Amino acid sequence: MMSPAARDALQGWLDMSRALKGQSDNTIEAYGRDVAEFLTFMSLHLGGEAGIAALGRISVTDMRSWMAQMRSGGEVGPRSLARKLSAVKSFIRWLAEREGFDPTAVLSMRSPKFTRKLPRPLSAEHAREVIETAGQQSSAPWIGSRDMAVITLLYGCGLRISEALSLTGESLPLGEMLRIRGKGGKERLVPVIGAARAAVAEYAKLCPYPLDENAPLFRGARGGPLSPRIVQKVVQQVRMQLGLPASATPHAMRHSFATHLLNAGGDLRTIQELLGHASLSTTQAYTAVDTARLLEVYRAAHPKA
Repeated sequence: MMSPAARDALQGWLDMSRALKGQSDNTIEAYGRDVAEFLTFMSLHLGGEAGIAALGRISVTDMRSWMAQMRSGGEVGPRSLARKLSAVKSFIRWLAEREGFDPTAVLSMRSPKFTRKLPRPLSAEHAREVIETAGQQSSAPWIGSRDMAVITLLYGCGLRISEALSLTGESLPLGEMLRIRGKGGKERLVPVIGAARAAVAEYAKLCPYPLDENAPLFRGARGGPLSPRIVQKVVQQVRMQLGLPASATPHAMRHSFATHLLNAGGDLRTIQELLGHASLSTTQAYTAVDTARLLEVYRAAHPKA
């Protein structure tokens, strides 16, 4: 098991990541699990509590043993291992600066190679069907209206589900632009299409709970904040009704927003700003989607393909 000093160091790093880097609670929790798992392994591997001094002596061989352990059994894939290694490197780099040891053995480890998954958007027709069908899942009109409003924001404004559910009554009535606080606390302005404004206005009119300025805009059946899991469940039911693939998730609506804009001639820089991507390389995944779709059409239609 890790030493009290290592446990305190881990908590200090997590607090710093939350305060200075603006990481989300979900990201902080994932970092904490990954590094705690690493520290527990090193305690067993090194034959005792992995204190600060022991962490400063970790060798390349020790790191290879950890990575081999992670890969054994096939439960941790290359993508997950790359994420874990990134968290460990970040923690050790921070700790080395505080404690004055050389972190080269940890930082020199190469991340495993993996093929990035391409976004899997819905067609424009299927996106519309998902929105319309979502409003028919509940016998309570206000809940059906709520579900339509949330999913319309995901597709119409390209929001993450967490961003849509973080809106408060202060946003009402929606204007032509909406200020969104995304990952890392970064703010961006996104245009709001008429369909999204109308859907949210209809929900606000039917909602039986007071939508106070500082209260969550989207409410659960009992009046508390709407859970992402509820939205995911609604989309899952819709997906089964429409016979759509498992990739048709709430996040796929955001993918669809970006892909349809790109197909209509939108430039990558603008789409990057609308999505709130920190790096253009993340947005460039949508060009790969577009190219893949063109190749499918080419192979299906060209007589020499």
